[in-house]
Amino acid sequence: MHATERHLREQLAACYRLVAHYRMTDLIFTHISVRLPGPEHHFLINPYGLLFEEITASNLVKINLHGNPVEPTEHLVNPAGFVIHSAIHRAREDAQCVLHTHTRAGCAVAAQAQGLLPLNQMSLSVYGKVAYHTYEGVALNMDEQQRLVADLGNNDVMILRNHGLLSVGASVAQAFIRMFYLEKACEIQLSAQTGTELVLPPAEICEHAYRQLNDPGRARVEGELGNPDGIQLAWHALLRQLERIAPDYKL
Repeated sequence: MHATERHLREQLAACYRLVAHYRMTDLIFTHISVRLPGPEHHFLINPYGLLFEEITASNLVKINLHGNPVEPTEHLVNPAGFVIHSAIHRAREDAQCVLHTHTRAGCAVAAQAQGLLPLNQMSLSVYGKVAYHTYEGVALNMDEQQRLVADLGNNDVMILRNHGLLSVGASVAQAFIRMFYLEKACEIQLSAQTGTELVLPPAEICEHAYRQLNDPGRARVEGELGNPDGIQLAWHALLRQLERIAPDYKL
């Protein structure tokens, strides 16, 4: 196996284990994929039927954009996973990793007319950059792919109405960190809504916070400290955590 594919397999298997560890799973029914280098647009996805805590680098399934395995495998592929992931991998060259969840908090916010509110620093990390896609039933209709991609546009997170959450990233690490904080933002929103009147920051502060959180190399005003990009720092910390609690993800 090419070293690059082996590395991506380990990264994706790590992501599955972390999603399981942080309780963002729905038994066997959600999916995470990573595109492999090359013009074929092959990508790796979970074997349908395995819990996320059972996923390893070697049992991930390599499929093409038609949903067919390109290597011998004993495993099935979730057809809804293929519909969603193949559409995004085909349309977005920058979306190396696509992550989709059905969490309690994510589904709850997906059922709210106002969607994600700018209530906290987590939600401000995607301020003005959240896409929405109207629910069309279980994603088994190939015709939905065009609408899904059109709704996502150039955004990096999407709320699937009455369905769940989705994030994309130029790396597995980026897609996971985006989903982790999108999930946290949804949890905080639900908690905040059980209290009294909500306080939302002014739009200009929301925009300022978005730039702070997404553009560490930006020009800073006098007196403003630099804030290094923490995605890789956090990802390496998470991989160290996996080495302690689930080192078999690399198998």
